[in-house]
Amino acid sequence: MHSKQAIISSLFWKFFERSGTQLIQFALSIVLARVLAPNDFGLVALITIFINIATVFVQSGLNTALIQKKDSDDLDFSTVFVASLGIAILVYTILFFSAPLISAFFNQETLTPVVRILSITLFIGVFNSIQNAYIAKHMMFKKLFFRSIGAVLISGSIGISLALAGFGVWALVYQQLSNILIAVIIMWFSIPWRPSFKFSATRIKSLFSFGWKLLCSSLLDVSFTNIRGLIIGKFFTPADLAYYNRGDTFPYIAISNINASISAVMLPALSSYQDDKIQLKRLMRRSIVTSTFIIAPMMAGLAAMAEPVVRIVLGDPWLPCVPFVQIYCIMYTFYPIHTSNLAAINAMGRSDIFLKLEIIKKIMGLTLLIGSYFYFKSPIGIAYGALTGSLICTFINVHPNKKLMGYGYIEQIKDIIPSFILSIFMGLAVYTLGFVQINIYLRIVLQIFAGIIFYFGFAKILHLERLEYLLQTIKEFWEKHG
Repeated sequence: MHSKQAIISSLFWKFFERSGTQLIQFALSIVLARVLAPNDFGLVALITIFINIATVFVQSGLNTALIQKKDSDDLDFSTVFVASLGIAILVYTILFFSAPLISAFFNQETLTPVVRILSITLFIGVFNSIQNAYIAKHMMFKKLFFRSIGAVLISGSIGISLALAGFGVWALVYQQLSNILIAVIIMWFSIPWRPSFKFSATRIKSLFSFGWKLLCSSLLDVSFTNIRGLIIGKFFTPADLAYYNRGDTFPYIAISNINASISAVMLPALSSYQDDKIQLKRLMRRSIVTSTFIIAPMMAGLAAMAEPVVRIVLGDPWLPCVPFVQIYCIMYTFYPIHTSNLAAINAMGRSDIFLKLEIIKKIMGLTLLIGSYFYFKSPIGIAYGALTGSLICTFINVHPNKKLMGYGYIEQIKDIIPSFILSIFMGLAVYTLGFVQINIYLRIVLQIFAGIIFYFGFAKILHLERLEYLLQTIKEFWEKHG
């Protein structure tokens, strides 16, 4: 079992990796948004939809199975690598010959070569996926930090250089390709795992018995998530898709550092306690309470300042993405609950329940998507449908854990309510300060500092235990690694 210190250390290093990477990527996206047109971003967003779906097939849930399995060894890793590589060859071949059809579907002739080149990431992604599974299995997140930062800096420099040289959409394509390639190269020299090309039919059968349910779940999730982009790209314009995606990106960057860190660390951590329901519940509860305490005020603050932030960061041409930013801020506020509940279900090896949940959620979500499209006939209507579905899914994801570990709706609501209420009042205070007639840059600085003082000040006055725990955890980590 992983110790508390090992879990906390891994969580911090994963957070540093995510936050550092996202901050750099955010800065790079600002530069690229000033150089390239929204249409360029929209074209790459269209292709990314197909790449994301293809990646689900390539990984097949087997990388997660490697993490969940208690005694996975070199043969398991090699077997998954060989199987994933074979699937990647098949999927790439399908995408290569389907590229002209994809271009014709969206009436964008330039998509054919872009699809064929960007799909090469599937092969590199096989290495990357196994490396990530090895890192998570052995809690080696410190190495992941240096890998990710190095890759994003180099690939970002390549992307900006090509954009300034007039490469247009190809600047974004080569940035993505170089990012994943450099990450694999760095990790090749950082961890001991090497592909041996050994394959065991027995091992793949065992791993796939767990992984196939995750494959179906991921396929449902990724396909459903990206179908909104397909609809917007087909029935509206690439620019509309760019505004929609950018509105998602702003809050996602803000919370993904924390949420992805929790997701990456919690699965191996919870898996090590899969036979101890009391400890499993304790660890999961701590995850929800602490992450909600951090994420809720971030989303409330960003929603309150969405318009001036977009105006300053991206410029006036991107202002249509403001309402999307605010909608997704509300949606992502609940993500710690999704992440922790689903991680606990997978940690206990119940991928069957995970799959059932995904089927129920996607049927409900597809109904909302169709209804919102035909009722609103606009991208913003589709976004409201996504928000409604996400709120309903929160309750769906919580339901199984009441029986599995005795942690149901009432307890989880009680755990998150203090952070939610405090965040709402903080958001209202920050929004009110937006009417102060001073320089826009000074006003944003004032809003940020006022929000921080308001939130943590009242948390201290109210003696919220989650603040004390967070400060103590940071202190312990700093004493060991500072």
